[in-house]
Formats: sequence, C-alpha cells, structure tokens
Amino acid sequence: MNALITGGCGFVGSNLAAYLLDANAANRVTVFDNLSRHGACANLSWLRTLSTSGCNPVEFIHGDIRNAFDVEGVVKALRPDVIFHLAGQVAMTTSIESPRRDFEINVLGSINVLETVRLHTPKTAVVYASSNKVYGNLDHLDLVETETRYQPRASQNGVDESVAIEFHTPYGCSKGAADQYMLDYARGFGLNTVVFRHSTIYGGRQFATYDQGWVGWFCRQAIESKANPSRPPFTVSGDGKQVRDLLHVSDAVRCYVAAYEHIADARGAAFNIGGGIENSMSLLELLRYLEQRLDLKLSYTRLPWRQSDQKFFVADNAKAGRLLEWRPATSKEEGIESVLNWEKLAATLS
Repeated sequence: MNALITGGCGFVGSNLAAYLLDANAANRVTVFDNLSRHGACANLSWLRTLSTSGCNPVEFIHGDIRNAFDVEGVVKALRPDVIFHLAGQVAMTTSIESPRRDFEINVLGSINVLETVRLHTPKTAVVYASSNKVYGNLDHLDLVETETRYQPRASQNGVDESVAIEFHTPYGCSKGAADQYMLDYARGFGLNTVVFRHSTIYGGRQFATYDQGWVGWFCRQAIESKANPSRPPFTVSGDGKQVRDLLHVSDAVRCYVAAYEHIADARGAAFNIGGGIENSMSLLELLRYLEQRLDLKLSYTRLPWRQSDQKFFVADNAKAGRLLEWRPATSKEEGIESVLNWEKLAATLS
C-alpha cells in the first residue's frame, strides 16, 4: 500500500501512520499537514522516531488542504493507492466562531482532494472522516432520563445509517457537505470513496482541548485535581447526561485499513463507526468512573448546553461488521486507562 494521510500529524492521523508503519501494512506512508493544530509538531517528531525502531520512515509534506496546488502536487507526485482524508476543522465551537474558515477547511479542502483524484488518479481510494453531527439533534429518538444518562426507551443497538441526515451548526454543515460530496463522487464519477461517521474517538497522541476530545480533557482535569485538590473547578456543558460511545483510536485505525482492504464492497457507502452500546458513557458516568479510579472528588460547574448537542449518539456498527469485517476490540475501561497514561506523558510535552 502506498498511503497518503491528510492531517497525518493529528490525533487519528498520527496513530494511523504509526500503525501502517509498525504493521508493515504499507510500503510507503506520507503524512500531509500544515502543523497548525496544537500537538501536531510533537506527533511529527514522534513519527520520525519510529524509523529508528525498525519501521519504514514516514514521509512528511508540509501543505494546506485549502490550497488546491498543494493537494494536486502531492497526489500527482505520489499517486497513492489510498488517501485517508483526516485533515479537518474538528470543533463545533470553533465553527461557530469562524464559519468561513470551517467551510474552507472541511468543504473546500475535501473538494480539492476529490477533484485531484478525479482528474489525475481516479483509481485511488479515498476514506473520509465524517461526523455524527450530520444527523443533527436526533430529536426523533424516544429517550428517557435516568440518574446519569439519557437512553432510548426501547432497547436499541444504536443509530444506523438509515437515519435521515440533518445539518445543524456550521460544523455539521461543513462535515455534512463534504460527506455528501464524497458519496456523490462515487455515484457520479465512479471514485472509490468511503465515509465514516464518527462520534467519540479517544486515546494516545490526542492533545485534547475543552471543545474537542472530551474523554482526554476530563481525564486531564481529574489528574490535575488529584495533584492539586484546591485548583479551581472545571466546567461541564449541559447536565452531563449526554451519551456517546467511546471508540479507542487503535480500533479506529483498524477500521480505516479495513475500508481499503474491502474497497470493492465499501465504495460509495457511509458507515456509522463507534464503540457500540457496550462502550457507551455519559459525561457524568466518566467523571464518576474517574473519581473511583483516582480516589478523589471532582469539583466542576455547569455551563449552558452547547448548540445542537445530541443527548444520545451510539453508533450501530452492524454495517461495518458486515461489509468491512470490523468490530471494536478495546473496552472503555482499557481505553480510559490508556488515556490516563497518555495525559501524564502529554503534560511533559506541552
């Protein structure tokens, strides 16, 4: 495999690059990134160390997904078998602050990838990281409120791909538009595109912030609270009962590779990808777990609900299991332990 990863120095991108190199799943791995996000430079340095431990060296190209000439240049030069398109603006709050920038990165950047592939390397597979936000508020779900979470009144396996898309917030609009372009380029131009609609991916190499990467962010708050019990309280948006399924990054990267390996069956399809019901957690449940795990009492204040924050999203992975022969393997307990270890390390890298 000759693989190009846009956003390859980000959280999922760097983990995917490392997996491809370590497993010898690709004979050439190129990461394309503008290094603008916090932690990207640290992830690039880490990827470069892997070549000294027996892995093939990663190739790095500095470029901006918004620049069509940057994208065209790298694709024409590499002629990759697969592009894992992970470059993107990833925070809903940031999209509200700057809708134009959000659009340029997520929509224009994706068009640049698609047009370059269409014109120059039409056999290249393109696997795109979309979002659960394409489904809007999911107001049709019949939810009941318990002490710690919202959950469907009837037993369900989660949200499947038959649910109607509905774009809320600039972030939902930009990710949704790119999502639909990916699918339409398969229909209209015969490209080998695949769309993954993710919820919460977590794990090592994620430099989490207050508005993106909530598992890592709350793990860091818990670690800092343990070290300094008198620190000011942190914040939780809404009532904390909103539920997501936790997908460890090690499972996510296996899914990306599975999409390429099963491209004949996966092309032109969208997949809801997550940890599943068994790995679901609300914010409150994570905080209570951390209190027990670290033997402390967390102090936090509540903020108003974030705009269009879904009360419940858990991915039904049945379609991915059927067509990609993939299912998550890492339990939420194992995954949270890995995040606690990573956050301790990340504190020394910041």
